[in-house]
Amino acid sequence: GWMMWNWLVSGLALGAKLVLFDGSPFAPKPEVLWDIADEEHISVFGTSAKYLSALEKADVKPRQSHELKALRSILTTGSVLPPESFDYVYRDIKTDLCLSSISGGTDIVSCFALGCPILPVYRGELQCRGLGLAVNVYNDQGEAVKQQKGELVCENSFPNMPVGFWGDDDGQRYFNAYFARFDNIWAHGDFAELTEHDGVIIYGRSDAVLNPGGV
Repeated sequence: GWMMWNWLVSGLALGAKLVLFDGSPFAPKPEVLWDIADEEHISVFGTSAKYLSALEKADVKPRQSHELKALRSILTTGSVLPPESFDYVYRDIKTDLCLSSISGGTDIVSCFALGCPILPVYRGELQCRGLGLAVNVYNDQGEAVKQQKGELVCENSFPNMPVGFWGDDDGQRYFNAYFARFDNIWAHGDFAELTEHDGVIIYGRSDAVLNPGGV
């Protein structure tokens, strides 16, 4: 399964009301999710980067066709949110909302980098690093770097770190996946950069294993 199921359950535990849509987000028409957002007074709209890109290509402009009075945040995941999609959201969806891309994984059921409603949004950037996580970027020599591209790492242990892989009795696959590159440091497999704003830019997978084809 995907970690978003766990996130939805956490939302229920906090008293949120969830609205789920099962099916193509473009059927029966490209605006169907925005119709629901208006009808149900959606305040937080969770989606994928691919969906926003597809909307822009289809020339869908919810700002012109919908009210979206309750909408205050758009969260995206699944793949890298390109800078052009930031432009699209604020130009063609709504100007006064918080657009937050998140990056983590089902393996940790969490985020190493994510959004924060009290921080400014910078084009192409994830706003901050996760609380309690010593997230950094290393170069090939294992040195922490800023405003340079490198490997996204976590320098401390954390409660939701997986204990191992199913069927990996000696732990070698688990070690190779996360700890083989840097000594006792979790390497997540993301090519990233820490910015001057202390935000994070995710460029893609450094191990090239992700295929973000869906919307």
